[in-house]
Amino acid sequence: MKITYSESGVDIDKKDRIAEELIKKIKFTRKGFGTPICLDGHFTSLIDFGRYSLSLCTDGVGTKIMIASEMKKWDTIGIDCIAMNVNDMICVGAEPIAFVDYIAMEKPDEEITRQIGIGLSKGAELSNLSIVGGETAILSDMVNGLDLAGTCLGYVEKGREITGKRIKVGDCIIGLKSSGIHSNGYTLVRKVLKDSRSRYTYNDKIKGYSKKLGDVLLEPTRIYVKEILEAIKRFEIHGLANITGSGLWNISRLKNNVEFRISDPIKPQPIFKLLQELNRISDYEMYQTFNMGMGFCIIINKKDCDDALAYLNDKWVGAKCVGEVVKGKGVSVPELKIKYKM
Repeated sequence: MKITYSESGVDIDKKDRIAEELIKKIKFTRKGFGTPICLDGHFTSLIDFGRYSLSLCTDGVGTKIMIASEMKKWDTIGIDCIAMNVNDMICVGAEPIAFVDYIAMEKPDEEITRQIGIGLSKGAELSNLSIVGGETAILSDMVNGLDLAGTCLGYVEKGREITGKRIKVGDCIIGLKSSGIHSNGYTLVRKVLKDSRSRYTYNDKIKGYSKKLGDVLLEPTRIYVKEILEAIKRFEIHGLANITGSGLWNISRLKNNVEFRISDPIKPQPIFKLLQELNRISDYEMYQTFNMGMGFCIIINKKDCDDALAYLNDKWVGAKCVGEVVKGKGVSVPELKIKYKM
């Protein structure tokens, strides 16, 4: 029997609906200085701050923490926590500058918080931001294990925001390689590996890697901040998308009246093939749950595509033209005969 993300416990459609119900009840907004700037469905928020637009977003590591606990290795999940926020923030061209973390624990554990601190510090360095505060809560009656989340603050000069409005037919799509699964879809990952037919444990070695399966799954989320902020200064970029929950379908959040055709996708890392084969998961399910090797994408004016690729691959290996914007709606991967329609 095949397992889907929904059957493993995460129904993306229901999640969207409950978020909509929450948003309906939040009716008050500040006026004047500090008023929110409408970015319906985007990866982060913007706030009017005079000469600048401030960006504010929040996210967590999710059930990847449960694998960290199984492996008794928490020194990378802090990187994930920061990455999940800053990779969203740069999607509007905003530069992250400050971060606060929130750790909820079942019981105090100094070794766990020490290791989390190592990852948070590394994530801050990779993102060039300061961790300016946070909160550690001991919630023995509410939390089983621990949870880690954070909130990021950034800014972009007004008028230089990248919202997706300039995306047009003929634009190129540049994909940036992921470091692996990043920090989405781990409920499905754990369900597949716990299935009675799976012959793997987190301590097993797997084909294509020299390390344990658990360490492959804990590979921290790649942070794209420095490369993207520099590319924005050099090239005519029309849209930016962080490939997280909902997989490649995330790109459609940028503009809903064009089709993002992924005609030459980045080859997924071996871990994706292993998970798919263990449970015979469909290509459609894989691409709407995981990043499948592409952790971030740039929608760019065609005339700048080659120069941008040369720059990105000179500074950082892993950029590839994966497709283009065409007439239509949604996101498609013709090679795999799958399409997500708005």
